[in-house]
Amino acid sequence: MVSVNGTAQSKEDPDQLKKKIAAAESDSQKVELLLTLSNYYLTKPGEFKTDLDSANTINSEAKNLSNSLGYKLGKGKAILLDAQIYREKGDSKNGLKKTKEALAYFQKNNLTEQQGDAYAELAIYENDLEKKAKLKETAIQLFKKSGAKEKQATALKELGELYSSNENPEKADPFLQESLLLYKSIGFKELQGVYNILSEVHTQKGNYSESLKYALLAEKTALAMRDNSLQLSSIYNHGALVYYYLRQNDKAEEYWYKALEIAKYYKDTEYVRTIAENLCSLLIRQKKQNDALKLIKEMQVNFPTSNIERQMVENYLLFNIYRIQKDNAKAAIYYKKLAAYYGENAERNGNRIAVLRSYSAYHLQVKQYDDFYRTIKLLDSTAAATGNNNIRSESYLVWFKADSARGDYLNAIKHYQLYKSLSDSVFKGEKSKQINSLQVEFESEKKDKNIDLLTQEAKLQKIQIHNDIVIRYIFIAGVLVLVLFIALLYNGFRLKKKKNEELEIKRQKINEQNELNKKMLLEKEWLLKEIHHRVKNNLQIVISLLNTQSAYLDNEDALMAIQNSQHRMHAMSLIHQKLYQSDNLANIDMSWYIYELISYMRECFDTDQKINFVLDTEKVYLDVAQAVPLGLIINEAINNAIKYAFPSDKKGDVIIELKNTGDNNYQLVIADNGVGLPENFEDTERNSLGMNLMMGLTDQIDGIFEMKNDNGLQIKIAFTRNTEFEGAAENSEII
Repeated sequence: MVSVNGTAQSKEDPDQLKKKIAAAESDSQKVELLLTLSNYYLTKPGEFKTDLDSANTINSEAKNLSNSLGYKLGKGKAILLDAQIYREKGDSKNGLKKTKEALAYFQKNNLTEQQGDAYAELAIYENDLEKKAKLKETAIQLFKKSGAKEKQATALKELGELYSSNENPEKADPFLQESLLLYKSIGFKELQGVYNILSEVHTQKGNYSESLKYALLAEKTALAMRDNSLQLSSIYNHGALVYYYLRQNDKAEEYWYKALEIAKYYKDTEYVRTIAENLCSLLIRQKKQNDALKLIKEMQVNFPTSNIERQMVENYLLFNIYRIQKDNAKAAIYYKKLAAYYGENAERNGNRIAVLRSYSAYHLQVKQYDDFYRTIKLLDSTAAATGNNNIRSESYLVWFKADSARGDYLNAIKHYQLYKSLSDSVFKGEKSKQINSLQVEFESEKKDKNIDLLTQEAKLQKIQIHNDIVIRYIFIAGVLVLVLFIALLYNGFRLKKKKNEELEIKRQKINEQNELNKKMLLEKEWLLKEIHHRVKNNLQIVISLLNTQSAYLDNEDALMAIQNSQHRMHAMSLIHQKLYQSDNLANIDMSWYIYELISYMRECFDTDQKINFVLDTEKVYLDVAQAVPLGLIINEAINNAIKYAFPSDKKGDVIIELKNTGDNNYQLVIADNGVGLPENFEDTERNSLGMNLMMGLTDQIDGIFEMKNDNGLQIKIAFTRNTEFEGAAENSEII
């Protein structure tokens, strides 16, 4: 993902400035106004030659007037403005030469504040990060010495932005915080630029609650200041980035389209392409690769670029599209282009994390495991350096898949546990509550503003209605002949108005009820997640209590009963865990559940050397009423197979199948090639707890239970899926 930062455009009205120039009380005041007008055309949105020509002409007039007056400050400012005009024209050689000339002039005449301006301008030409930062720090000290607090705060903001752009958020944050405090101390209200960069810094750290806070503050401040410049596009872009990483795709899409609309209005190719590229990443995640390709082609036609970095970002997007489409031949073409430019370790890329993620996913897809492990380790260390736990959790999930594919189950378990631990720390608990609280607070403020606007409109309508009545009565008094006709007309108008008012009242009540229903729905969804979370935690507590109790028991049957109870509770706990982590509160993916349950049983009984588990399951989504009984049945059957099917360290296979047999009918099969059932099983074991539990749970889901010897024991359960609640699982692609 790519960030863009922008500064607010000058709000000076050129026509008003021209009037002030004409009415200037002194020549020195006229010089300052001319310089302000020249700067307006220099910083005007867009890249138009006419604006730069106007800036140059007006600055020459200011310089000539300063020379004739001997006005040293005006002359020095004009020299520096000349340098900035050259830079805007793309003439870096003359721009740098003029900047150095301006600095020498300011030093000679002891103009401290303006020396700071010259050092800030020199920093633009420096490519080395440390040297650029040193020039900025020199400018800050000069502004501090001269008492130019606003310029000092601006230079601190720019220094923080410099470190942020080079992915060093730890260095950027203190400079930005100092800038914010300084701006506030002088009553400076246009703080949206600082908030915007702070949002980017905390995004780089992976601290999304803070990032969202500053993104919303930036948006709120920009709207309050009526800032409709390119900076607002940047603010919406950063807000979208936060929602993107929080996987709130709808909000991210909304913000990016708003950002894109502003960028297109100003015809700024850099902004348009940057935001369009970010939007493409979202479309790729949403499996809308064709829409992403269409947007890339639109950029190529309407906003062409010769910038090699922009072209490489385009190659990066095409690489991900073809990788996700499993078109490895085309993906390989773009991978070679990226590797040739950025390096196979992406060491030349300013957004290294994104490229490394795509590299690792590609290496895994084409089974280049040596390259995959090299890349994934680099990704993890890079993300760890910025404290971005979200990226690390996603990389551990990919790592787990690679380990599993290679049969390295110990490392697979370790990486899966790391994934779970980090993902919970990012998206659950207090951080999740903070994010929700920030969104609610921001939306509430927007609603309050809308209410104020509606109140003002109502007052204006009331005044308008009053004026209409006055005019109506004057007209009636002037035209006595039409009194009766107008009276009838007025009466009809009143009836219609009354009817409209009644309809308006009904509409408002309907809207209020709709809003109340939406709020109740959101609250219920949150409550359901919280219930599943607490049920899962309570089951874990009971499991722990049983484990503690077993430490005080010597009776082997009692210990076995406790262990069986723990397994059954874990089987139920897994379902509630999946439901509270998922956006789908109605259904659970049973293929995922069976895999997790088998992994748990293997770990508990240490069966890797003895029993081979074979899973053949389709993606089946069941609601809680069916998932819990089915999970307990699987738990009992696997438990029995582990304990009794392979005596005397005999090795064997346990097969678990869950498949659709037509329409909404499904069949669960749990079979082993062990010793099977004893001959007198019906007489002695049919009334055991395990068998009663499986048969009772099968009845609970209206299923058919069948058990027989078939080269071992085979259990079949046929049932019909409950379709009262339908749900869909998320399967977002990481890019």
